[in-house]
Amino acid sequence: MEVKEELNKKKEDDGDILETILSHVGEMGRYQKWLFVGMMPFGFIFAFVYFVQMFIAATPQRHWCTVPELHHLHWELRRNLSVPPATAVGDPWDKCSTFNANWSEVLETMAPPLTNTTVPCQNGWEFELSDIPYHTVVSERGWVCENAGFAPIAQSVFFAGSFVGGLFFGWLADTFGRVPALVGSNLIGCVGGLASIFTTGLLDFAFCRFLVGMAYDSCFMMMYILVLEYVGPKHRTWVANMSIALFFGSGCLVLPWLALWIGDWRQLVLATSLPMLVALAAPFLVPESARWLSSRGRINRAVEVLKRFEKVNDTKIPQDVLDEFIVSSRQMRQTNESLASVFRSPPLRNAMIFMIIVYMACAVIFDGLVRMSEGLGLDFFITFTLTSATEIPSVTLLALVLDRWGRRMLTCGPMAIAGILSLIAAFVPKGIPQVSLAIMARFCINMSYNAAIQWSTELLPTGVRASGTSLIHVSGYIATVVSPFIVYSERLWSSLPLLLLGLIAMVAGTFGVLLPETKGRPMPQSIADGERLVREHSLCGKPEEVDVEDWSDKEKSRIT
Repeated sequence: MEVKEELNKKKEDDGDILETILSHVGEMGRYQKWLFVGMMPFGFIFAFVYFVQMFIAATPQRHWCTVPELHHLHWELRRNLSVPPATAVGDPWDKCSTFNANWSEVLETMAPPLTNTTVPCQNGWEFELSDIPYHTVVSERGWVCENAGFAPIAQSVFFAGSFVGGLFFGWLADTFGRVPALVGSNLIGCVGGLASIFTTGLLDFAFCRFLVGMAYDSCFMMMYILVLEYVGPKHRTWVANMSIALFFGSGCLVLPWLALWIGDWRQLVLATSLPMLVALAAPFLVPESARWLSSRGRINRAVEVLKRFEKVNDTKIPQDVLDEFIVSSRQMRQTNESLASVFRSPPLRNAMIFMIIVYMACAVIFDGLVRMSEGLGLDFFITFTLTSATEIPSVTLLALVLDRWGRRMLTCGPMAIAGILSLIAAFVPKGIPQVSLAIMARFCINMSYNAAIQWSTELLPTGVRASGTSLIHVSGYIATVVSPFIVYSERLWSSLPLLLLGLIAMVAGTFGVLLPETKGRPMPQSIADGERLVREHSLCGKPEEVDVEDWSDKEKSRIT
C-alpha cells in the first residue's frame, strides 16, 4: 500500500510541477494581466471573422424583378405595375416573378397588365434596402430566388475552411508552438478577407471565404490556450470566460453598427480584415508556452520564459522547485504524443467522442440562433444586437459560478434549458414573443458553449492540447456547415429550424453528463495524467488502482 501511495504521489507531482512554479511566479501577476489585455484584439477579430459574413451577405427581404422598360419611373410605381400578387404566405408580393406583358401598353395605361401569366425574373432584381440599408454581396449579385442557395453555400465553404484550418493550425501549434500558429492563422484570414473585396462571382467569393474560414477560430484560440496555460487554477475560469465576454462579446456588439456606419460591404470587409495584422507583433510580445516547450524537450527555452515571468512579476522561483522542473522535464519523454495516442487510450477516446458531440451541439445551436436573427420578425440589426448583448452577462455569470457548480452542470444544464426554450419558440408567433424566447435560449447556449470551450482545454494533455482542442472545434465547424441549411429549412415549415435546434440540444445534453469534471484540477501534462483524470472524475468513474509492475513498464516506455 505504501508503494502504491508513493507511486501515485510521484505521478501527481510530475503533473503538478508547473502548477507549483505558477504558485511561486504568480498565478495572476503583472505579466498574466498583460497577456489578458493582449487577448482583446484577438477577441474582436474572433467576432469579426465569425459574424461579418452575416452582414456582407445579408438578404434584403423586399425585392422584385427588374423591368428595364419601366426604369425611368419611380421605384414604387415600377413595383406596383410589374409585380404579381404574393404566392407565399407572409410575402407582400411575388419576389421571383413578373407579368408576361407588353410593357409599352402598360406605360400607355399606367395600370398593371390584365394578364395573370407570369415569368421568372429575366433582368435581375431591384431591392428596396429598407431592412438592410446598403448593398450586400447578395443584392449586388442577385443571390435570391433560384440563386438563394448561394449565400448558404458560401457560408458552408467558410466552415469547410475552418475544418482544414483547425486541423492544420492545431498540428502547427503542437509541432512548432502556439505563437507561430497564432500568427499564421491571422495572416491567412487577413489575406482571404482582403481578396474577398475583388471577387466577382460565387466560386472566387467562396474560395476567399474558405481562406478566412481557415483562420476561425485559431485566430483567437491559440492565444486563449497559451494564456490559460500561464494562469493558476484559481484564476483560469475568470480569464477563460471574461476574455470571451468582454472582448468577443464587445466585438459582437460593435459589428452591426460598424456595418451600418460604413454602409458598404467591401469597406466593411476591409475594416474587419486589416486588424488581423496585429498578430505580426505577437512573436515580440507573447511568450511561447512553457508547458509546450518542456513537453518538446526545449527545457532551456522554457526556463528562459519562466525567468521572464519572474522579472516582470517581481517574484522568485525557489531554485529547488526550478531544479525539480528541469529534472522532471528531462525524465519525461520528449513527447511525440499525438491525437493517435488519445484515440488509442479507451478513457480519453470515449471522453473525446462525448466532448465532440457536446461541442457540435453547442456550435450548431449557437450558430443557428444567430443566423435566425433575419427571420424572427424584428429589425435584423437590433435583433442581432439584443441576442449578442446576452454574451457579456451570460459569460460573466458563468465565470462567477463555474468553479462552484462545475463544468458538467454548466454545460449540460443550460443546454437543456436552451433546447426547451427553442421548442417553445417554434410554436409562438413571430415578433416579440419569438425574439424573447430566442434571446433567452441564446443566453443559455452562450453559457454552455463557453463552459465547453474551457472544459475541452482542461481535459486534454499538454502534448495534444492544441491539436485535440482544434479537433473538437473542427467538429463544431462540421456541425455549423449544416446550420445555414437548418435556417433555410424555414421555407419548408416556419417552425422547423427552432424545432431541430431544440431536439439537438436535448439529445446532446445527455452525453455531457458522461464526461469527467475538471473543476479545480491541474491541467494534465501527459496521456497518463489525462487517463487518470477521466477515470477518477467521471460521473461513473472511480479512482484507479495502481499496478506497480504495469506502471513501471509505462514509465520505462515514456522515458525511452
